[in-house]
Amino acid sequence: MDFFAVATHGKRSLAWKTVFTGSPPGRWRRARRPIIKEAENIWRSAPAERVSFLVDGAAYYACLDRVLEQAEEQAWITGWDFDPRIKLRPDDPDATALGTKLEALVAKKPNLRIRILIWAMGPIYSGKSLRLFREQEWASHPQIELRFARHHALRGSHHQKLVSIDDRIAFVGGIDLTARRWDTPDHLAENELRRDPDGNPYDPVHDIQVVLEGEASRAIGDLCRSRWKSSVGEHIGAPTSRDVAWPPGIEPLLTNCRIAIARTEPGFGKRRGRQEALRLSLDALRSARRHIYIENQYFASHRIGKVLCERLQEPDGPEIVVITTRSSHGFLERIVMGGNRDRLIRRLKRTDRYGRLRVAYPVVPAADGSEQEVIIHSKVVAIDERFLRVGSSNFNHRSEGFDTECDVAVEAANEAQSAAIAGFRNALLAEHLGCEPERIDNMLQETGSLVAVVDRLNTRPRGLRTFDGIEGHGATALVWGTDIVDPRSPFRPFRRTGALLRRWIGQLFALLSRLLALSQRRTSAIDSEIKPSGSGRKK
Repeated sequence: MDFFAVATHGKRSLAWKTVFTGSPPGRWRRARRPIIKEAENIWRSAPAERVSFLVDGAAYYACLDRVLEQAEEQAWITGWDFDPRIKLRPDDPDATALGTKLEALVAKKPNLRIRILIWAMGPIYSGKSLRLFREQEWASHPQIELRFARHHALRGSHHQKLVSIDDRIAFVGGIDLTARRWDTPDHLAENELRRDPDGNPYDPVHDIQVVLEGEASRAIGDLCRSRWKSSVGEHIGAPTSRDVAWPPGIEPLLTNCRIAIARTEPGFGKRRGRQEALRLSLDALRSARRHIYIENQYFASHRIGKVLCERLQEPDGPEIVVITTRSSHGFLERIVMGGNRDRLIRRLKRTDRYGRLRVAYPVVPAADGSEQEVIIHSKVVAIDERFLRVGSSNFNHRSEGFDTECDVAVEAANEAQSAAIAGFRNALLAEHLGCEPERIDNMLQETGSLVAVVDRLNTRPRGLRTFDGIEGHGATALVWGTDIVDPRSPFRPFRRTGALLRRWIGQLFALLSRLLALSQRRTSAIDSEIKPSGSGRKK
């Protein structure tokens, strides 16, 4: 394994300890600083007793279904959207709708309070009416509070997807408790269970949610309470119940590790914005030595693209494998997000002189012999066998400073954690290629190349497809109108107007000052010319 140095701060000294970076055994590299840096690119870090990564909605919903049953005092649900009609276990014929399940929970647990905070525009964007919430009995139960959070920035959204159960178990990632999120890892082109509450089928969708146990889950609870206070104005103390146990049947990927939490919060008024998630992603990409693996719904960030271009220009830089979505929803998304994705891919292709880039979207075979795209909704960054980040942040501009986001990350502190990170990345790639993770492991050990693994194993009906039609020539700049559809920061017309006025007033005063000084010098010169000399004065 490779090693790198981590700073540990004492009261009087600065020491460095050694941790693994995930290279093959026997290979050493010079010490390097960690990716995760307190107070620089994360909000907080905390120990976690157990961590698992739940791949696809079926695994997450089934796990949440079991954990909710243990809630005694506080259950928080924070999201972009929420649909009380979904079933967490559509494979169970006796399963009830989520809203009904929540109502049944509080009915038998008098001390339990369930608080749900959803972005106010989320249900509207997803085609639901707010009457959906008002007309159901569960929403009026005194132990259930449903609030809709407005965003301070015009057109900004609350995009965090968080669930916290009594501060003991927390879920963070890209999956909302809403329609069209449930799917299984096989992503069948047709699945009778994959239907929305109205009975309509939807396309296969791939996503990831992290489940945490320990102090890291308490930090997520703190974030939920902070969001509630900011939106509702009510302070809620931490729960005292500690009886929630790790969900049975879930094998932890990591144990006794430290989890970092990074947020995005737009600045507004006197409120300072937070761009921890962007900084963490950029620092991670810059630190890669061999492999960068990315899964993201969008691939349209100018800053992310710039760093990737720089890495591709390096003769011995890392390989880059990007799995993203091909389809776009709506005209504007297709023109702006899809257009910027294509232009970014074009920029990267021009830079890829060493053949270290692969950008693709996953497909599965359909019954009629055609291919069905699998929608990528996950947000993953894996760096070598050293670093793993999962959350809600997309690789577009909104997620960098306009919407609220939350990601969690881990940096390997020992060989076991390094192997776990590598194993998770390889399992994701195996899912997309339709093969066993062991084949990925073996071929990666044989070749040392993630690109070679993709090229050699991408031979089945289920696999990865490149973005055809994006040639090396063509536009690479951002699509016109990007700042309107995909802004980097909140639009502040009054602040900009005020800044312009202050600048103009300052320039005007500076001009007047120069004119006044020039006038005074001219007056002084005229006075000296007409004033008689001292020898000519009478005494």
